[in-house]
Amino acid sequence: MNSLKFDMTNLICGLLLIATGLFFAFQSLDLELGTALRMGPGYFPFILACALVLFGVVILIQSARVQGEPIGHIAWRGMAFILPAPIVFGLTVRGLGFVPALFICALIASFASGRMKPLTAVILSAALTVFSVLVFSYGLGLPFRRFGPWLGF
Repeated sequence: MNSLKFDMTNLICGLLLIATGLFFAFQSLDLELGTALRMGPGYFPFILACALVLFGVVILIQSARVQGEPIGHIAWRGMAFILPAPIVFGLTVRGLGFVPALFICALIASFASGRMKPLTAVILSAALTVFSVLVFSYGLGLPFRRFGPWLGF
């Protein structure tokens, strides 16, 4: 009898996507869904959650078809710098303003790579900040404070 073998990486990924999609799908049912022509506040989150479930099912099916490599080591350094960066941005954007909060966020995230040098990280963060201000503030005209009250501006 031929036993079914699963690619553990894809199996775990597929199950996580399905679980996340189902969680958010059930959360969005508390909001009014509406119709495709008159979307309610829960329509778009519900559609995204359904897409997550669909992608999870596809990856889950693929895990039974393809034998992959075993799960390698966990990139702790990447998680230690990438995960807190948007949290720091969210906590500081109102007080510091868009420019300093984005610069700090980009600076933190840039050190996820062990090969990143401090000067390169500062230059990259400054370039990303200038680009974002040009696009979001001047190009799209989004109304946000570039510098916040914590800085006295």
